[in-house]
Amino acid sequence: MTFSILFLLALTAGTTLHLWLILRQARHVLHHRAGVPSEFSERISLADHQKAADYTQAKARVSLVLTVVEAVLLLIFTFGGLLRLLDEFWASLIDSSILHGLALFASVGAVGFVVDLPFSIFRTFVIESRFGFNKMTPTLYGVDILKQLLLTTLIGAPLLGAVLWLMGAVGSLWWLAVWMTWLGINLLALLVYPTWIAPMFNKFSPLPEGPVKTRIEALLARCHFTASGLFVMDGSKRTGHGNAYFTGLGKAKRIVFFDTLIEKLQPPEVEAVLAHELGHFKHRHIQKRIFLIALLSFLLLALLGVLIDKDWFYESLNVGYSADHPAMALILFSMVLPVFSFPLAPLMSWLSRQHEFEADDYAARHTNPTDLISALVGLYRDNAATLTPDPIYSMFHDSHPPAAVRIARLKVIAH
Repeated sequence: MTFSILFLLALTAGTTLHLWLILRQARHVLHHRAGVPSEFSERISLADHQKAADYTQAKARVSLVLTVVEAVLLLIFTFGGLLRLLDEFWASLIDSSILHGLALFASVGAVGFVVDLPFSIFRTFVIESRFGFNKMTPTLYGVDILKQLLLTTLIGAPLLGAVLWLMGAVGSLWWLAVWMTWLGINLLALLVYPTWIAPMFNKFSPLPEGPVKTRIEALLARCHFTASGLFVMDGSKRTGHGNAYFTGLGKAKRIVFFDTLIEKLQPPEVEAVLAHELGHFKHRHIQKRIFLIALLSFLLLALLGVLIDKDWFYESLNVGYSADHPAMALILFSMVLPVFSFPLAPLMSWLSRQHEFEADDYAARHTNPTDLISALVGLYRDNAATLTPDPIYSMFHDSHPPAAVRIARLKVIAH
């Protein structure tokens, strides 16, 4: 009973905090809707600023409803008995522990998918369309879902089956074996994703000859950086948002630009954006993030290794104790963990923002900082990113520094 009360208190507090943050963000953005911040007034019109405010408000309204729905669904799975019913249903049909676990995971995932689908459709075909970003057709949307389902079945199911086998066969240190397997799979995915999985969803074309490629190759030479290729991704077939990113590790590293970014930014601005991404690589942010995730997953799996044999963990959440079916432990732990970890979000966001500052500094040293400022302001405008986020909301949710803080810092470097 003690853990039941603790869980309910944490869920109530976390949900309340999340709703409060969303409402703060919506009110703060609305309060500053009437005027463009002075430092952006030369590049961003009032109409664009208000579009960003309205876009933020629309997304906030959906987040409010989704936050409540997710909390209610969690209660239905646990205290409402749905997770127990699904477990008992599959146990009556399947003798194999591994197959039972896979079926239980699939049914829980299916319920989550059905609940989230209306929100996903609304975001894509109502909000994103209303603000001119959605380029997806219903057919493409459906095809993407089918591809994701296929990948989950062909890749995810065997991997999950292997994890469930390890949990039942290795003994008390199963969590260490699972962690090592999980870590290896994730590192392998970084190598496989760019060349095998990503092309299933988008077309990647070599960056064409021209001013952009010339400047980028010169930048790569100055920074002593080699990649397996420079590619343009047809992001415009799904969205009007623009972006650029690195993907892969070692010789599989790729530099990828959205075609929308290439179209909207000038060559010096594209070069500055790439220099920022190079900054992430040079400061080993990817490796640091992998290490942090590996460390956290190690600690969490070790914790699950302690909890897995504790009947109170299951009974307190009304799912019963089933030592022969470790899938229940994984599912329940994955449901409970976010309830207690949400207050740690500011720490992760702070760390991400520090990485962004370091990448900006690197870009400012290797390109003209005014070009990065110009590129960022253009991206804020074209992506309808709010210039006036609520500071506390931003502290919890934003992986990038607020626009005003980031631009002001670059202006100091430029002068």
